[in-house]
Amino acid sequence: MLADTLLFSRLQFALTVGFHFLFPPITIGMAWLIALMLWRALRTGDPVYRQMARFWLRVFALTFGMGVATGIAMEFQFGTNWARYSRFVGDIFGAPLAAEAILAFFLESTFLGVLLFGERRVAPRTYALSALLVAVGSTLSGLWIIIANSWQQTPAGYRLVAGRAELADAWAAFLNPSTVPRFLHTIDGALITGAFFVMGLSAWFLLHGRHQEFARRSLRMALLVGLLAAAAQWPLGHLHAVQVSQTQPAKLAAFEGLWDTRPAAPFLLFGIPDAAAERTGHAVALPGMLSIVVGGSTDTVVRGLKDFPRKDRPPLLPTFASFHLMVALGGYFTALAGLGLLLLLRRRLFDSRWFLYAALWSLPLPLLANELGWMAAEIGRQPWIVYGLLRTDEAFSEAVPAGQVLASLVVFGATYALLFAVWLTLLRRKLRQGPEPPDGAGEGYEEAARPEVGA
Repeated sequence: MLADTLLFSRLQFALTVGFHFLFPPITIGMAWLIALMLWRALRTGDPVYRQMARFWLRVFALTFGMGVATGIAMEFQFGTNWARYSRFVGDIFGAPLAAEAILAFFLESTFLGVLLFGERRVAPRTYALSALLVAVGSTLSGLWIIIANSWQQTPAGYRLVAGRAELADAWAAFLNPSTVPRFLHTIDGALITGAFFVMGLSAWFLLHGRHQEFARRSLRMALLVGLLAAAAQWPLGHLHAVQVSQTQPAKLAAFEGLWDTRPAAPFLLFGIPDAAAERTGHAVALPGMLSIVVGGSTDTVVRGLKDFPRKDRPPLLPTFASFHLMVALGGYFTALAGLGLLLLLRRRLFDSRWFLYAALWSLPLPLLANELGWMAAEIGRQPWIVYGLLRTDEAFSEAVPAGQVLASLVVFGATYALLFAVWLTLLRRKLRQGPEPPDGAGEGYEEAARPEVGA
């Protein structure tokens, strides 16, 4: 029964965190786009930019509400399903979570109120500044959450006292070896997500022949931000890979299906790892490239999985597959945004229906990439819940019956399915309504007489 409790607790946490993680990347990326739109409105005086900001702000607020609701439920599990973990890390883990609420969430939610209700009540500069502060607050919120999670990946600045980890050096704990590379990698992923989200919905408007000027400018801005973010993800991913090779070598070996410790380690493009046989079949690799990526030279020795006891190795196939799918999607985002820029320079972007359809159908792919990245990071940390200090099978609540965890898992699943349906329904309604006319638009504004088109 204890094994069932552990399994159901892990499944419930995966469900709640995975579902919650759909929404913050959208809002973080959109927050910076909205701030950019209002800055352009301030610089140019063009009312279309303010029209853009108003519409995307409504979508932002809807998604922000979903993120808040799902995040609250997620945090309760630390005390219910993971009591031994909470006792072990509570002195350290609680500090960044409290800082996230006080220093980031309140900043974001306060100035979001200004954006939603203060457009006609504050000066344009103050309004634009409020958008910037919402973007800063959402990014800082991500920072504190990543600090807490990164400490689990690469614990630092602690001392063990009576079987508990206590905070000994706050700076060392908060700026542990994985905090900066993981923060940059994650926030850049959020920028890609927000940009592709806006780009996809803008493509929807263009494909339906609605709100053309609004959609063209939204698409162009999102495309440029998405391209810059997608291009930046490659050096940021490299920085993260170097950190993983130094602090979590078993995880890197699982990412690459690398079994033997060696120099000139290959970077695997494709393969099917076999944990039982300790080999990776059908391998297609770039010789020596992994050593170059993590050490700058083919002489760099990369540790293989055989260097670690079987009980200390991550689950191989899900770690390997999630990492490689994430990297493949990163390549797709760069290629699609690059093609979009080429079409934009040739003045064919808005008439290329194949690209508009590609942008529309690519809208959920950054969400998938975020989930895959989270899976690679968290599954690759196993069997540790705190790397090198506390195993996952030592961290769950033994006093909670498996049946109760399963029942709550079913309830959470049903509730989240309902919430997701509500979010999609409300998003569809906002698309059908479309943006308000820009300031100063007369009765002849292009959308005034256009019939609604089904979403």
